[in-house]
Amino acid sequence: MASPEFEQFGPLHYTIDLPIRALFFLLRLLPHKTSLNVAAGFANSILAPLFGVNRRIYHNLDHIAADFSVENRAALAREANANATKLMVESFNVAGFLHHARKAQMGGSGVASLLEALENKRPVILVSGHFGNYQVPRVLLSDLGHDTAAIYRPMNNGYTNRRYVAAMNRLARPNFSRGMKGTKALLTQLKNGGAIAMLNDQAANEGKIMPFLGKPATTMLSAAEFALKFNALLVPFYGIRCPDGVNFEVIFEDPIPHSDAETMTGAINASLEAQIRARPGQWFWAHKRWKFV
Repeated sequence: MASPEFEQFGPLHYTIDLPIRALFFLLRLLPHKTSLNVAAGFANSILAPLFGVNRRIYHNLDHIAADFSVENRAALAREANANATKLMVESFNVAGFLHHARKAQMGGSGVASLLEALENKRPVILVSGHFGNYQVPRVLLSDLGHDTAAIYRPMNNGYTNRRYVAAMNRLARPNFSRGMKGTKALLTQLKNGGAIAMLNDQAANEGKIMPFLGKPATTMLSAAEFALKFNALLVPFYGIRCPDGVNFEVIFEDPIPHSDAETMTGAINASLEAQIRARPGQWFWAHKRWKFV
């Protein structure tokens, strides 16, 4: 008799998921750091060239060349691909990741303000980008007893997505699927004096055109709008990958002062830009960040 999952997702999803499941099983047999390096090497030598990832990275770098000088684009692409691949492995094989994430210390000038707001049940919006591993700060806050709600994009494959969500829930909770229902749940978290985490660096055709790395890019104002609506603390945060590729530094910056949504979003962009300039290989350059302009 077929399992409920098989009846729900079907034989095609099951077949496609088999090699993915096997890959992560084999990676779990290796020491954590070795598994990350093996996966990163495979992505850079096979997957990135095969799927045109480097071409997209070079296109983005060419687009902002006047504002962002990169002497060795190939080296940056390798580092960016390695970070993105390690993030994916960490998202599924969480035991080793949690061990290293929990070794990180919370730093930055905004830690005291953040913890005070969380203790006093003031709404908090943590805002970051696809940089380093943005789950590390959520892990640390969860260990302190502070939930941070987040929205995720479901995987296309039902079996893969089920494991992805289960793994994500081991890192931090709650996690809501993207869509109207998930957004309402996120806002309920704020209404109840809780904290949410948002990534604000993807192109969106309904966003405001604002400069990002020196070029116009559509940028969502949601994080700033929510902060103003719920009188929430708006805190840029980063889980920065250390040079050893496996440990992390966590930074919570000073809260962004309330003014208007566009000014506050400009401050969010400026914060992320500074991190990208300091550690360009940790940003996900394969995004089509400027595609709607």
